[in-house]
Amino acid sequence: MYQIEIRTKLLHFKQPAGTSRGVYTTRKVWYILWTDVESGRYGVGECAPLPALSWDDVPDYDQVLAHACKQVEKTGEIDREALLDYPSMLFGLETALQHLRAGGLRLWSTPFSEGKEGIPINGLIWMGDFEEMHRRIEEKMQQGFRCIKLKIGAIDFEQELELLKHIRRHFTSEEIVLRVDANGAFTPTEALNKLQRLAEWELHSIEQPLRAGQWEEMAHLCAASPLPIALDEELIGVNRRNQKIELLDRIRPQYIILKPSLHGGISGSEEWIELATERGIDYWITSALESNIGLNAIAQWSATLHPTGPQGLGTGALFTDNIDFPLEIEGDCLWFRPEGKVPDLLNRLRS
Repeated sequence: MYQIEIRTKLLHFKQPAGTSRGVYTTRKVWYILWTDVESGRYGVGECAPLPALSWDDVPDYDQVLAHACKQVEKTGEIDREALLDYPSMLFGLETALQHLRAGGLRLWSTPFSEGKEGIPINGLIWMGDFEEMHRRIEEKMQQGFRCIKLKIGAIDFEQELELLKHIRRHFTSEEIVLRVDANGAFTPTEALNKLQRLAEWELHSIEQPLRAGQWEEMAHLCAASPLPIALDEELIGVNRRNQKIELLDRIRPQYIILKPSLHGGISGSEEWIELATERGIDYWITSALESNIGLNAIAQWSATLHPTGPQGLGTGALFTDNIDFPLEIEGDCLWFRPEGKVPDLLNRLRS
């Protein structure tokens, strides 16, 4: 017999987080506390839709989630088909169940969960004015990051090129990998020219140069671009297998970027990986501003896979009121420290 509690929490960013959907200062999350009544074992999962971005950012989120949890209590199973359009709920339930089954925070058995290997991650440069972004780049380089990702499209394009030029003055492409994320900022008419100018600075890839939904234009750009293109927002809302096949076959990107909270939970993301791999399309894993509960689940899952290069898994340190976890960023890697202090999740969530 299972019992599921839902606990909401408002997290506060250490500094405003500039995204393609505006600036976040707080983040509401729903925690799933899934208990096996007979054994007393429990698992915790995080449901965290992003405002104005997630497919399941809906007004009745509380009611839909409560209904899904009641169904799990009745059947003992997650009805994945019923939750295909609610990826953040699916992610929270799937990872809560994995936590319950594992019996602890080591959700899967890997060298990462045993504290023997770290996961290389990129240093993320948030959107800001030129001076802010320049300062953040200097900090990341001094911290030893070997992959830096810049969110572009918020300031003048020439200034953004100057930031890339600044990095290349000090480090070659062998020393520091550069990724940029346009968050759909370019128009179809200007995109190819901008990609050609960006390519001069030996970038690894560009994420989502065009606004999502322009499949024909994106397909042309992927075929003509001097830079590999990675799809991110384009995958949001494409929740069924036949839709995923159609998107990958029509656009043919070089990479896809998977955020389980946005792209179908663990099961939906694994389906994306299967279909992309069949087509020679590579991928990497990124978190979506989750707290440490969600970040731990994504990191441990990603450690069971073989994604390309550094992952985007450093966001757990963004909040002032995060739950302490045995996760640490050391150099350019995320580490799970099994000998570290294990949080008292039950008391923290119920308080």
